[in-house]
Amino acid sequence: MKKIGLLGCGAIGTQIALAIDSGKIPAELTHIYDFDGAKAEALLAKLAKKPTLVANPHLLSSNNVDIVVEAASQEAVKNHALSILQNKKDLMIMSVGALLDESVFDILFDACVEFKKKIYLPSGAIAGLDALKSVKDELESVTLTTTKNPKALAGAKFFSVRNIDVNSITQKTTIFEGAAKEAVTLFPANINVAALLHQNRNIILAKLAGICELDVKSHYYPSL
Repeated sequence: MKKIGLLGCGAIGTQIALAIDSGKIPAELTHIYDFDGAKAEALLAKLAKKPTLVANPHLLSSNNVDIVVEAASQEAVKNHALSILQNKKDLMIMSVGALLDESVFDILFDACVEFKKKIYLPSGAIAGLDALKSVKDELESVTLTTTKNPKALAGAKFFSVRNIDVNSITQKTTIFEGAAKEAVTLFPANINVAALLHQNRNIILAKLAGICELDVKSHYYPSL
């Protein structure tokens, strides 16, 4: 049974931990950490099987775990993913937007090769992501429309850059259209789905209740 270290004890990290604790995920959660100690303590209180709460993120991978699951932030990936691989632990990244930074991607790719470890990127909110990957050579374009309550976007860099008050949005509004790489920069906590789709495709995003819609155009080759 795999031993898991969890980096990030917020909403996503909590769901992962509870799934392991209940047996839905056949693994053992052995160590947890969150930059907000209160979140880590709150998660610990919910678990029947108590993992060790470590004092800093480096202790996650220096302990006896098989894989570290990152469920914290893009910043956490940039700051700690390399040391996890250097400690010869596999890594699952939830905040995949961090990998659109080419320097981060290159460093982690090289580390995987050097230390013979793996990075896993979950399909996340798009259940058909594996299907898209299998036909990527036939795709002409992929359009992702993401709809969210404006409150869920509060604090995003986009609003300060464009000088827009998020509280002024009172009806369904398209506030951003552009490439995935730009979207991840402007909405780092909201748009990891787009990062997973980013394969030099023309991806258009409309931001503004928890729905992801996908419009895919592809070549069609009739049977001969």
